Amino acid sequence: MAGLFKSDSISYRPLLSSPRSLPVKIIVGLTVCYALYAARSFLPSYSSPQLAVGHACSPQAYAAGQWVPKAPPTTRTNFTQPTDAYEFLGFDGCASNREVFWHLAADNERLYDRFPGVSSWAWSPPADSCQVREFDPAALLRDLVQEGGWLLIGDSVTENHFFSLSCLLSPHVLATPDYVANPYFDRGWPQHLYLNPASPLVAKIGLPPGFEIETTPLVTFRRIDLLYEPAALDAIYKARHPDAPVARENASLFSDEATWNLAPAEYVKLFTAPLPRAHYATMVVSTGGHWTTTLFAGLKDESKFKDGIEDVLAFFGEAMEAWADEVQALLRAAEQEERARTRLARKRSAPRQVVIRAYLPGHEDCHDHREPLKTPRPGRWGWYNWNQIGDFNRKFETVVGDKYPNIHFLPIDRPALLRPDAHTAGDCLHIMSGAGVLEGWTHYIWHYVTVELPGRMR
Repeated sequence: MAGLFKSDSISYRPLLSSPRSLPVKIIVGLTVCYALYAARSFLPSYSSPQLAVGHACSPQAYAAGQWVPKAPPTTRTNFTQPTDAYEFLGFDGCASNREVFWHLAADNERLYDRFPGVSSWAWSPPADSCQVREFDPAALLRDLVQEGGWLLIGDSVTENHFFSLSCLLSPHVLATPDYVANPYFDRGWPQHLYLNPASPLVAKIGLPPGFEIETTPLVTFRRIDLLYEPAALDAIYKARHPDAPVARENASLFSDEATWNLAPAEYVKLFTAPLPRAHYATMVVSTGGHWTTTLFAGLKDESKFKDGIEDVLAFFGEAMEAWADEVQALLRAAEQEERARTRLARKRSAPRQVVIRAYLPGHEDCHDHREPLKTPRPGRWGWYNWNQIGDFNRKFETVVGDKYPNIHFLPIDRPALLRPDAHTAGDCLHIMSGAGVLEGWTHYIWHYVTVELPGRMR
């Protein structure tokens, strides 16, 4: 898989592919066989969604709900140490070991009083207009294996989502890389979730032909902040604005602020790679947080509102239109190539889809809150581009519209807008796992691709 990632500096090694002695391999094989045998006697059965296909709950209807109180995962109230987070958040564990207690918001003793209240809320969509598929980790796991996995594309907030998934699916998945054994992996390194061969659920899941437990990821996160590499964005801007100073001077739009990026052709190549290297069906995309006048210094103008943020916003719309055109064309070409290659083989159950999750701003005073808001509120000071994130989302939604058959915009940011209490303990942008926000993204996206999109579930 290393060939798919232009930025990778060392060769790709699939899960469980490290050298092993013969006795270790035998032990692992016997363990898996026992788990498969034992699972048949005690695991519940699960079935495909029973909701009627076609707008059982649109993203707009889902986002129109409210946070309602629920019983916390534990009756304990004395949160005393970071490891208490698992019990207080209702997790059996988390497969990923990257910055665990940062993701669980358990790395600041001063904010321990947020527990268990922070995990005592549930998102409740309006019952008269929204019937969401009941969340079931076992069914989600089965769909990721059989129908296809998820490729998460975005910045560090999307990494929050990946970590949450590693908790929701624990202990039935394994995560790579191992950041404890290998802390030198940088933020751009791909992170994967694989089916745990020792999970009792393996016995209940039929593996597709060509699927390899140790090689085929169920979920992958790639750190891609802007959806394009900076040089490509420079080219798009100069082509559309040949008389702008940046174009006339052959300069770059960008400052030296660090970002992590890949070209669409690179990550769509990963998305459409065949088994056993990949088996993705859904690419979940989100961007907006890095589109600032600090990074886009070539558009900064201190004489304008917020140093020219509206110029950044206008270019964002142009860039996202180019991105959607390119990604749809790449998907169409990949589908045609796959159809020709597999004419006599088993065909995919449904076309691959891209869902764009609306980005979210932070809350400037987040650590002062201990419960959800009733209505979203703009930031008092207008930090970064947070008060304009809604404009970025609307711009992206307008670009996508109904124009692209395989690309869909999901305006499901409102639940997060109402949860200033659900941020990590170290800042007011990132979202903690276990508070219901990230888990709600997983729940609704899973519902959307299995119920709302015609033809996905056969």
